[in-house]
Amino acid sequence: MPLDHELIERQNTPLSVLSGGCLCCQLRDSLPPTLKNLWMAWNGRGGEKFDRLLIETSGVASPEPVIDALLRERWLAPRLHLQGVIATMAVPAAEAHLAQFAEAQAQVAWADKLVLTQTDLAEPGQIERLEARLDVLAPCTPRMGAIHGALDYLKLLSSGHSAQSDRVPGSLATPDHGFNSLNLMLDAPIAWPRLKAVLETLLARHGERLVRVKGIVHIKNQPRPLIVQATAGRLHPAVELPPRPRDDARGRLVFITDGLINELAEELMEAFRGSTNPVNASQF
Repeated sequence: MPLDHELIERQNTPLSVLSGGCLCCQLRDSLPPTLKNLWMAWNGRGGEKFDRLLIETSGVASPEPVIDALLRERWLAPRLHLQGVIATMAVPAAEAHLAQFAEAQAQVAWADKLVLTQTDLAEPGQIERLEARLDVLAPCTPRMGAIHGALDYLKLLSSGHSAQSDRVPGSLATPDHGFNSLNLMLDAPIAWPRLKAVLETLLARHGERLVRVKGIVHIKNQPRPLIVQATAGRLHPAVELPPRPRDDARGRLVFITDGLINELAEELMEAFRGSTNPVNASQF
């Protein structure tokens, strides 16, 4: 259940959403035809051609299949130039993720630029330890810091020769990385204290296995929906989202897990049982 496209402030450019799984495995065969359709639709207008095409993967995706599609696919390779690979790292969780997930190390290894986020939430010594780890994994990769989205975007997207153009992935095989997702639909507004308590309980109970929670929810007696985010066992403060023209007034939460947590759907249904808020949960 894709959510991130809902957070784009200006949606006056062509946008395609690939839903139903991770871009590096379940959806890897969908990427080349989608890029081809975007290229043909935009350039077929007879006007100005697009300058840049951004591909945003899930935070657990491995970069290799995406790079492979851009550099090897017969139709795409002559038309699209790989400018660069950008990886973001939330400092409070980065050490643990690098130690636990090969995908996190792959993202660092393939990145042309690294963006360190949530530095304001870092505990003493975390930034220094992460910097030392990155000095080993990617000593020559430029790094940038971002707090609450404050970033020099011109510098981030500046043109340059991607090192990935000289490092074509050697294998087309992508092993199953073991991540799963559970989607929860909330058909009516919910009280924030109850939802907050449910999420904090789940984060405390499942610890490292619950890698990410994200969602857009409608709250009782509040006109604007909230963006909900949780990583590394921490529920971040909810942020109001401006009204959206296509809003269907349904809340959506996505839980990304390391392996299957069979009891998670049952726990969620039990947590909301007896409330006036019907819920539906589906697992992938």
